[in-house]
Amino acid sequence: MHIFKSPTIITTQLILVASLLTLLTFPFEASPIYNSFACTDTSYYKPNSNFQTALKTLLSSLISNSTLHNGFYTVNIPLFNSLNDLKGLFLCRADITPSLCQRCVTAAANNITNLCNNQTESIIWYDECFLRYSNNSFLNHMVPATDLESDESVPVTEASQFSNFLASLLKDLAYEAVNSPSGQKFAAKEEKFLASSVYSLAECTPDLSTFDCNTCLQGAISSIGNCCDGERGARSLLPSCNIRYEFYPFYNVSAVSTQPQLPPPSSGKSNVAMIIGVVVAIVMAVAVLIIGCYFLRKRARKKYKYNSTFIQGSSSIRREELTDIECLQFDFATIEAATNCFSDENKIGQGGFGVVYKGILPDGHEIAVKRLSVTSLQGAVEFKNEASLVAKLQHRNLVRMFGFCLEGREKILVYEYIPNKSLDHFLFDPAKQRELDWSKRYKIIVGIARGILYLHEDSQLRIIHRDLKASNVLLDENMNAKISDFGMARIFQGDQTQVNTGRIVGTYGYMSPEYAMRGQFSVKSDVFSFGVLVLEIVSGKKNTDLNQWNDADDLLSYAWKKWSEQTPLELLDPMLRDSYSRNEVMRCIHIGLLCIQESPHDRPSMETVALMLNSYSVTLSIPRQPPSFFRGRTPDRIKQGFSSDQSTTGSIPWSVNDVSITEVHPR
Repeated sequence: MHIFKSPTIITTQLILVASLLTLLTFPFEASPIYNSFACTDTSYYKPNSNFQTALKTLLSSLISNSTLHNGFYTVNIPLFNSLNDLKGLFLCRADITPSLCQRCVTAAANNITNLCNNQTESIIWYDECFLRYSNNSFLNHMVPATDLESDESVPVTEASQFSNFLASLLKDLAYEAVNSPSGQKFAAKEEKFLASSVYSLAECTPDLSTFDCNTCLQGAISSIGNCCDGERGARSLLPSCNIRYEFYPFYNVSAVSTQPQLPPPSSGKSNVAMIIGVVVAIVMAVAVLIIGCYFLRKRARKKYKYNSTFIQGSSSIRREELTDIECLQFDFATIEAATNCFSDENKIGQGGFGVVYKGILPDGHEIAVKRLSVTSLQGAVEFKNEASLVAKLQHRNLVRMFGFCLEGREKILVYEYIPNKSLDHFLFDPAKQRELDWSKRYKIIVGIARGILYLHEDSQLRIIHRDLKASNVLLDENMNAKISDFGMARIFQGDQTQVNTGRIVGTYGYMSPEYAMRGQFSVKSDVFSFGVLVLEIVSGKKNTDLNQWNDADDLLSYAWKKWSEQTPLELLDPMLRDSYSRNEVMRCIHIGLLCIQESPHDRPSMETVALMLNSYSVTLSIPRQPPSFFRGRTPDRIKQGFSSDQSTTGSIPWSVNDVSITEVHPR
């Protein structure tokens, strides 16, 4: 028996089927998918404060602009009574529609304040977008990468082949993103691995330079290699870039196919031109092959020497540790060209370790080149320590390392160039002191505290700097503090609180008593150095200047004398007497005295110091008399060398020199 349906029923069914097919055709219009978040600062704002009002305005502005500007937008909101603006941005994936971008940005803006409650600097990632805000300058790698991986792995028999395939895929992907013709710094690729397709995507915020975008993506690729070897899917999320691959199409393939591609090589229109092109290509290919073989053999020899140097230098250094930072290696010829053959005109600093030069890379990026002297006793172990350590540290108050060079007897570290030199260059120069008003000095103190707190608590490793002093604090163009020189740093194991050593490294005048006298150091050793530095910043005087303190041996004794006489403001640099915040100065002196207590147990942690600096609701304890460096504790010949600001190492009995000796015990 035949059943006949009315035209109305048939039409209704066709509409339903068509609607279903439409939904299946546009899976990317679904709700945004949350990935992760990071609260990247220990600074908090108070409810109903000016900061919260500015933040609401900023998030509202990001939402209202989420369908414009090709999926990327930045905004600055002035903060009342603050030197810094509140900055915010979002980046939507280049393959999604404006409507999905708006939904993603809206979800991110609504959720970020719930996930990062009352924090002044935060970031949230979705599959389709990410959003961040901060009351400080944005940096490429403000926080460590967040890595997400698949629950499935490729078969063991395919693991090695897949690893090689993935390395090549991500390398090409990063190149295409950095050099994308659209300027969006976005790329997506589909490549075959055996019988399967692998989909990959990389993007940077468009405001990054080509150099910074490449640096960020290389860091993301390295992070994936460390976390997700053999996984069928993984991603690395950074504040200014991200990279991802999967065995399924997680992006809009059809939208990506319409993106402008890198232009193909031009070809001749005539047969003659084509023949010439083929011949030239063959000749060039042969030449490249010959040159490539030569350099590969040369590099292999260098790599063998490079690895064996570290292995011979310390039995605790494993060969595989080096591979984590090989991508940061510069060749010597590049460094030599950047510094104009290490010319005296480019010299910007000199010490017992060697010389620091300013350099300019071929892309115009400015760098600082730390070239260790051939006679320096900082050998392969110390060099590896500083290179591998600083490469892992990413914080706005730490100097960023771009890479290193180790060829023959040359040991070179490549850092970001900081234009304003070091803090002591301003603080102890009568002509330049005027450039450091109180607001700048207070910002420097807070910045140093944040940097040390990151080293002690918030980085992947617990690190004791051991040589915190004014000459190791650099100032960028905005007078933001950046801690430098990690050649003496010590990595603590997770359960360690104190270590004894027979080798004393650091600078006399900044060393804690238990370290200088007994070789005992801990995080409280850095706290002591920080306290000395705070009092120097407030007073504008060196702790070790012997002829400037009335009835006192040193700055610490003088500060205690004025505190005991209830006249602490007499410690203040006379340059600041006309304009300063009395409450901030008093609080800094109080904190400085607490940090230089003789017993480590009486000193606050850097976490407590940061809270003291950021909140007046924290009650400060009463300080006791601090130690004096000249109260029968220090050998006479050390006193005689106190006027210099040199890093000193030695084994008892003491010796004064410019050598940095580091002992590394991985955490």
